Amino acid sequence: MTELRKITPEEIAAAVSEMNRELKAVGEGALDRIDCSPENIEQGLARLVLSLVELLRRLLERQAIRRMEGGSLGEAKVEEMGQALMRLEVKVNEIAAAFGLKPEELNLELGPLGNLLDK
Repeated sequence: MTELRKITPEEIAAAVSEMNRELKAVGEGALDRIDCSPENIEQGLARLVLSLVELLRRLLERQAIRRMEGGSLGEAKVEEMGQALMRLEVKVNEIAAAFGLKPEELNLELGPLGNLLDK
């Protein structure tokens, strides 16, 4: 079993500082901004929320894959998680369609990490 390494307060401070620097750089860039004007506030808000849900879904999916490859999940749990993630993806697409959004419109620019969705 792998032993967990303790993270020092200095490492945490450095990571937070780096994240703040990257967020500031992203904020200063010319990005595709979500338009939340009075005319389309519902669609803009839906786009923002669904983009964040999609980001979380992908993070959960990657974590599940790591746990599966690490052997910490049984076959039944892998199947259960896979089904839940697929249902969540379908539901996000259904809600996006209800607001007149295409799946590619839920893309987020994640700075040095690239885009949330493949182009």
